[in-house]
Amino acid sequence: MAGIVGESLKWDPYGFVMTSNHSLYESVNRVLIGIATDFTASTPMPVVADGTPVCELPGFDGNPHAYVKLWKHHAAQPHADRINAVAVERGEPWLARYGGFISSEWEYAKALQLLEEAPEVYECMDHWVEAADWIVWQLCGSYLRNACTAGYKGIYQGGEYPSPEFEKALNPDFVGFAETKLDHRIGELGERAGGLTAEAAGWTGLPAGIAVAVGNVDAHVTAPAARAIESGQMLAIMGTSTCHVMNHDHLVEVPGMCGVVDGGIVAGTYGYEAGQSGVGDIFAWYVDHQVPASYVDAAAETGVSVHEHLTELAFAEPPGAHGLIALDWVNGNRSVLVDAGLSGLVIGHTLATRAEHVYRALLESTVFGTRMIVETFGTAGVPVTEFVVAGGLLKNRQLMQTYADVLRMPISTIASEQGPALGSAIHAAVAAGAYPDVLAASEVMGRVDRGVYQPDPAAAAVYDRLYAEYRLLHDSFGRGGNDVMKRLKRLRQEALA
Repeated sequence: MAGIVGESLKWDPYGFVMTSNHSLYESVNRVLIGIATDFTASTPMPVVADGTPVCELPGFDGNPHAYVKLWKHHAAQPHADRINAVAVERGEPWLARYGGFISSEWEYAKALQLLEEAPEVYECMDHWVEAADWIVWQLCGSYLRNACTAGYKGIYQGGEYPSPEFEKALNPDFVGFAETKLDHRIGELGERAGGLTAEAAGWTGLPAGIAVAVGNVDAHVTAPAARAIESGQMLAIMGTSTCHVMNHDHLVEVPGMCGVVDGGIVAGTYGYEAGQSGVGDIFAWYVDHQVPASYVDAAAETGVSVHEHLTELAFAEPPGAHGLIALDWVNGNRSVLVDAGLSGLVIGHTLATRAEHVYRALLESTVFGTRMIVETFGTAGVPVTEFVVAGGLLKNRQLMQTYADVLRMPISTIASEQGPALGSAIHAAVAAGAYPDVLAASEVMGRVDRGVYQPDPAAAAVYDRLYAEYRLLHDSFGRGGNDVMKRLKRLRQEALA
């Protein structure tokens, strides 16, 4: 089943379990042999020894740091910057496994922020737990870290975490973080974490003792659901953000990737991850805050969403007709620059520019961002041989065609509206012993439509020219040529201080 998340920064952890229970009561009408869950990541939370979240303890309910941390909250960027600087200075070998950067979205940066901004919470917690693992803990009574988040979000490489000496270089009070608050047995994806407890059986209405699989991440768990787990098949899960995952037979250090983890997607192969911090969120931001009321009214009159109305208008013209180019950094850049301090940009406005023109430029910018990722992987020696898409943005057929044109590759699509849920079901089946491994289960249970969108050579030629401009802007504003975005952010912070 898919992970459940809320909109508030102060999430109630037990709400995750209760919401899951309601979903199960509504959907389960037959005997199950196993259950598996997935969650967005990194979503760490401070808990005490028995798994009770610190926010549930007396005196902590008003402390925002006692609650679950959302990946897209980038307040830990200064701490990530320090982690990266110290890692470079010390020559830490694991840094290259993360493309040369550790993100503010991950466990270490958020934990360091917790230590320095809420030491009382840090001191109280016994475990810094991913929500993906906490849910499993509640279901089967066993705490196991999953191989996916431990590797991608927890800097676990080669059987160990960063050293105490590295922790000391960050902050003397951070020494022992990995050993005392992070380290725990790591379960292989598809492994049985335990059996459903009698208490959890009462919550869910499921039989006690059925297999509970090791936790997983909503993006990575979707790969077997889309039958995109062979070497070279890149799966892009497109929603509010986009996560790109793929397997490869060899270990390669790709600049700007989010990470490479042995067994991070499927046991026995190297799993690679990259991503874009804002995709659907950018489109929603534009519609919510930039689109004139006349467009909202016109959409309502025709019975379509504002997104659909803008898409229809925007794609009535050929590629390049809007005369715009944008950078998809409204929520920072995850790959390949790994810099949450960057911001968005649109160039080419004239008095003839209309809302649909900007909307299409924003859509195209996210596709160009994906091409940058695909090309970076290929240059590093991890070629993408097939591009598969899952997620809510599949509904926009014009956007999918743009991916085919910009990438000059056929686009395959997952044949399930609930990719993460199907992926979790695959892992549950393996944990219960119905299949020997995830690969075998994927062959039977996975669903994909191959080559649904084919590139248009004429459109691709125009997009090549636009992408060349995108690359120039990308390198100028993202690689230190012009730091105006960060200067403006500092000016804003000073003005609001």
